Amino acid sequence: MTRIRVLVVDDSVVIRKIVSDLLAEDPDIEVIGTAVNGRAGVQKAALLKPDLVTMDIEMPEMNGIEAVRELRSQGLRMPIIMFSTLTERGAVATLDALAAGASDYVPKPANVGSVGKSMEQVREALIPRIKSLVPLRGGSASGRATPAGVPAVKAPPPVLRAPAVRPAGGHKLLVVGSSTGGPEALASLFGSLPSLPVPVAVVQHMPPLFTRQFAARLDRQFGFSVVEAEDGQPMGPGQVFIAPGDYHLEVVAGQRGLTTRLTQAPPENYCRPAVDVLFRSAVAAVGSSLLGVVLTGMGSDGAVGSRAIVDRGGSVLAQDQATSVVWGMPGAVATAGLAEQVLPLDAIGPEIIRRLAPQQAALAATGGRP
Repeated sequence: MTRIRVLVVDDSVVIRKIVSDLLAEDPDIEVIGTAVNGRAGVQKAALLKPDLVTMDIEMPEMNGIEAVRELRSQGLRMPIIMFSTLTERGAVATLDALAAGASDYVPKPANVGSVGKSMEQVREALIPRIKSLVPLRGGSASGRATPAGVPAVKAPPPVLRAPAVRPAGGHKLLVVGSSTGGPEALASLFGSLPSLPVPVAVVQHMPPLFTRQFAARLDRQFGFSVVEAEDGQPMGPGQVFIAPGDYHLEVVAGQRGLTTRLTQAPPENYCRPAVDVLFRSAVAAVGSSLLGVVLTGMGSDGAVGSRAIVDRGGSVLAQDQATSVVWGMPGAVATAGLAEQVLPLDAIGPEIIRRLAPQQAALAATGGRP
């Protein structure tokens, strides 16, 4: 059976050994080489053509971000998983790497003095991502089915729901969920949107510090407010609220309108924040006046929340398989028949505008002429 061929790039001999030894234990993964810095990593990737690369960020001669840019400029499209430190600097560097073309990231192994603990950290964080980003061809060496989230063959077409009939201005809230591949998908989506006439709440699976840096980056890029959500914030039209790492984000309706609520209730789908938590709270807050969007991501977080939206008469859109880094989350929604439309990423923004800001959509269709 064909195994997933991985190249490990890190300037630390300890980390290279930890990662290589751990991956070599998995019958579905083969470590085909290692490299001591980004320059050597680029050379070996071009020569060996691995299925996936793990890449440190801070390295001599050529750092991980520069290496990602070089690989992409050479037309090498294999998934790249970055090792990042859970610090402000690490968050910024990781977001830079994702913007340069990296596929995902995992925390850099800590406790390198304790090999056992470090290997367990890598096992839990890295192996599921590798198997989601790279389909196993010809089945699994261990006898497992192809990993959930990335089918080895094209999934059957989704069953689409009939669109809900709603008058213009009938929506009160937009909620969005994403995970693997989500940072760049969200940046692309928001880049296609004007300031909307409703508030927007977002769950992107990210750790603390990363969500704050991510919100600040989006806020600098676009002409509307993007913030990391705090507890008890009023949610005004055109504002985007990103769930902070390690906190669930909920939407609450009150006499003065919608507000945010943060909790540290138990994780759902192994996640905190969780998309399902946000979606369920949004249904309770605005009922059928809700549009949900599920973007690229590993797992199925958002499927239960999407069903809650649909059951109350709201609408759900899902990203299609071809443009998703991992078609786990949107695929779960689409194959369950919960989405009214399954769209490529660049079509989701225009559809949101058509539904939430029909006057702006009409103006765009006529070239700005009334």
